[in-house]
Amino acid sequence: MENVDLVIEKIVSWMREIVKGAKAEGLVFGLSGGIDSAVVAGLAKLAFPETSLGIIMPCYSDPIDEKHGILVARALDLQVKKVDLSRTFDVLFSSIDEENKNKMAKINLKPRLRMTTLHYFAQNNNYLVAGSTNKSEFVVGYFTKYGDSGVDLLPLASFVKSEIRELARRLNIPEIIIEKPPTAGLWSNQNDEEDLGFSYDTLDEYIRTGKGPKEIVERIEKMYKISEHKRVYPPIFEL
Repeated sequence: MENVDLVIEKIVSWMREIVKGAKAEGLVFGLSGGIDSAVVAGLAKLAFPETSLGIIMPCYSDPIDEKHGILVARALDLQVKKVDLSRTFDVLFSSIDEENKNKMAKINLKPRLRMTTLHYFAQNNNYLVAGSTNKSEFVVGYFTKYGDSGVDLLPLASFVKSEIRELARRLNIPEIIIEKPPTAGLWSNQNDEEDLGFSYDTLDEYIRTGKGPKEIVERIEKMYKISEHKRVYPPIFEL
């Protein structure tokens, strides 16, 4: 990426315009301990030094995620709050009178609970919710519909994973966050690249050039097609 400083300035300016246009006063976002949320936090802090709020939301999560979230908050001098959603998750799932036939139907309750929580803080403080989905995830639908995507703005959805690392280094995000294996934090020892079946570097190369190993290109294009519903508004019937 050329001139990372200029790119950051443009993102920060854009974030301010979106918030001002909504007559809001700041930004709230999840602080997961991962690189994407850390970059959103860094950008938000530049855009709104006094009205940026990170929310740490463990839900049977790896304790290291919370520690890394706190590490990012300290590095950025960021206001942060913690809401443990583990008991809320238990109560909700135990209230559902149906056999769980799809593991992801249960797992995806976690990001949807997190997004509900973020919108509470947003409405309570007249903030907007900033999402952390990047372009690599966006293209293949590697995010939860009405979970990660249930936000007011997506500052990173034009940047592939390798570019997120560049932004992170310029924003002084701790190196341990930049180098840790990417994970959505949905279950123990979960790893993004194992779930996807290919590396982010391979995905980024395809997004940039359209090239890659034949079987992986076919997999990416299939994932793009079947996840299209995640990237658009619901269809509206017109008489």
